[in-house]
Amino acid sequence: MIIDCHGHYTTAPKELQAYRDSQIAGLKDPAHVPAPAALAISDDQIRESLENAQLKLQRARGTDVTIFSPRASAMAHHIGNETTSRHWTQACNDLIHRVCTLYPANFVGVCQLPQSPGVAPSHSAGELERCVRELGFVGCNLNPDPSGGLWNAPPLTDRHWYPFYEKLVELDVPAMVHVSSSCNPNFHATGAHYLNADTTAFMQFLTSDLFKDFPTLKFIIPHGGGAVPFHWGRYRGLAQDMKRPPLEELLLGNVFFDTCVYHQPGIELLLKVVPIDNILFGSEMVGAVRGIDPRTGQYYDDTKRYLDALSLSETDRSKVFERNALKVYPRLRAVLAAQAGGART
Repeated sequence: MIIDCHGHYTTAPKELQAYRDSQIAGLKDPAHVPAPAALAISDDQIRESLENAQLKLQRARGTDVTIFSPRASAMAHHIGNETTSRHWTQACNDLIHRVCTLYPANFVGVCQLPQSPGVAPSHSAGELERCVRELGFVGCNLNPDPSGGLWNAPPLTDRHWYPFYEKLVELDVPAMVHVSSSCNPNFHATGAHYLNADTTAFMQFLTSDLFKDFPTLKFIIPHGGGAVPFHWGRYRGLAQDMKRPPLEELLLGNVFFDTCVYHQPGIELLLKVVPIDNILFGSEMVGAVRGIDPRTGQYYDDTKRYLDALSLSETDRSKVFERNALKVYPRLRAVLAAQAGGART
């Protein structure tokens, strides 16, 4: 089985954005705040939004199941207040659940969180528990910067986050470290803000004893880890200068990377530097980069093609495409087993 650990519902029906637009308009005029039940999307609209996009690409590229979450750039935790974020998050997560119900052999849910600047992360625990226990989701996307590019939240290693980590451990689910849109013009969202966050999270983990406090806590750093693989020697050296343990001992039992790297040399570097046990196949297809590379004639985000071009052993291939995901997402195996009876689309 080929499991894509990084997919977003970027092709959701336009009614979802219309609901969000009404919600934002209601921040200025409370009379226009839409009720959560105001979002009306039919099953046929969901099917139409996927059949010529994610499902078509799954079939064409030979992948089996995508770990699927709401559109990351649309989380926009910096907009509105805690209530705004909670209603928007619930609407997005419920829509992902409907996708997974309609296509149980193709998608497994991961949830957005109702984060908001200045609000304790523990306030997101209820939505996480609802999504895991009631909707069958297997993880979450955790935004380390709910401010949207201002970076005024404490580091991920601060005790500010600990109550939420306790819930992750209790539910036995990982978090993908994933920022959202940027309101800071210095940081382009997908070209800078995302990669800055990936790199920043890794350095925060390096300087802390977080995993002594939470030995089973697991994070996925997406987009190939940002700048981390390219600067692996820098991080090894920094850890050494700080009298920290080697990276393998310090982090690699808890921190993992996906393959959302959009050229062959980048994938080769990632697999050369990062241990194979810490790499999960991911594509983020229909995401940040949607075009065709004129040098290859193939889509940039067809990351399976880059991996297929490598001389991986069957054992290593199995780890990247399936076994590592099953290890990092402990609930995934049971979800896939429960879905095994459904017909593949």
